Amino acid sequence: MTAVLHVLNYLILVYFFAINTVYSVLLAVSFRESGRHSRRLAYGGFDAAFHSPLTLPVSVLMPAYNEAATIVAAVDALRQLEYGEYEIVVIDDGSTDDTLALLIDAFGMERIERPVRRTIPCEALRGVYVSPQVANLTVVSKANGGKADALNAGVDVARYPLFCAIDADAILAGDALLHVVKPFMERPQETMASSGIVRVANGCRVEGGRIVEIGLPQSYLGRLQSVEYLRAFLSSRTGWSRLRSLFVISGAFGVFRKEAVLDIGGYRRDTVGEDMDLVLRLHRRCRERKQRYRIVFIPDPVVWTEVPEDLATLRRQRNRWHRGLLECLSASRSMIGRVRYGPVGLLGLPYNVLFEVMGPLIEVAGYVLLVVTIVFGSASGWFIALFFLLAVGYGVFLSVASLLLDQMRLSAYGRRRDLALLVGYAVLENLGYRQLQALWRVQATWDFLRHKSGWGEMKRKGFRGA
Repeated sequence: MTAVLHVLNYLILVYFFAINTVYSVLLAVSFRESGRHSRRLAYGGFDAAFHSPLTLPVSVLMPAYNEAATIVAAVDALRQLEYGEYEIVVIDDGSTDDTLALLIDAFGMERIERPVRRTIPCEALRGVYVSPQVANLTVVSKANGGKADALNAGVDVARYPLFCAIDADAILAGDALLHVVKPFMERPQETMASSGIVRVANGCRVEGGRIVEIGLPQSYLGRLQSVEYLRAFLSSRTGWSRLRSLFVISGAFGVFRKEAVLDIGGYRRDTVGEDMDLVLRLHRRCRERKQRYRIVFIPDPVVWTEVPEDLATLRRQRNRWHRGLLECLSASRSMIGRVRYGPVGLLGLPYNVLFEVMGPLIEVAGYVLLVVTIVFGSASGWFIALFFLLAVGYGVFLSVASLLLDQMRLSAYGRRRDLALLVGYAVLENLGYRQLQALWRVQATWDFLRHKSGWGEMKRKGFRGA
């Protein structure tokens, strides 16, 4: 028994070492790429792009279901974007609250008879509304079909060659659209999609649809997620983008070439991971046609989003995210490990299978085995120390490094107290919160195997005003 426990524990240590090696490579690539990006920004030409008639027009699509708490502030934020020509299309997905009524009242929306070409499938449209007050605002009311279905309706209604998908509980920074569209202007034939960083809006002060003061969430959970989001975007997606293996663009903020999305049939409506699924199908389409393309992440454009501040809502969200990952990997399993699909097939997808899918299972098993080994008196002090160094200590290092990278680039948290608190939460995140996440993901794996579906209710508090 003791020998078996030792073998299993050492195998888990080898696994932790392997995953930490991958994280180290991604972090190093991210630091290098962030430095290069900062140097490019010095010659960005964003002011010229803002005033240029050649800047590509964009349709901003915002699906909304029961988003009464934030919908008006979110639309106000979009109205103030520093961008040339763009339209705002809000898709009310059969809300049962006052979402549609608030939009009609706030912006003087009037129903019109507007024919919509149904290029990709979606649930029945109930009406199209425009505003005499806001020339570039359109609201589409439709029967409930889910987020992917609402986005498909928005793509059908969109007038421009690029569309930006954004969540209704999100606020874009004023110049975010300029930054995220730039890759399409630099290499218009190759760029299929791009996205930017998502930050936590809880605790920030909003006036007129804009973030006017950056602050930390008041809740313990909100602050933990602030650290988590920085690590996920700055030390992960920046690296995957540079390795040409970016496998997901956040549903909270992403820009896509409309023609390419139409060509693959729009968003899949039978998955809760519609954002990752769309990106993987774009990779597949381009690789199978042997065309030059790129799907990129840019660490500058910022979208601020409201995150859950109670455990029940957070658990439902993370359960859905992990089920979405599993659904997407299952649908794209023929791409895994195949040279034909380039870096995403050889790097991105295998990483997800080995570390994102297997990781929570092995991590939970590792903690259980460690406890059993200690109970049997077979665990030495150095083994326990090494276990926690690899399983917990390196997570702290990654989180603190991501905070450092963020401060080097943006200095978003100007107050020393806020930065010190975040460093503290970077430590606390790995002492209970991360382990809880692993348990939730194990449960999500079980739910996936049982074919559980559904989105789950997301509670919104709205943004803090002056």
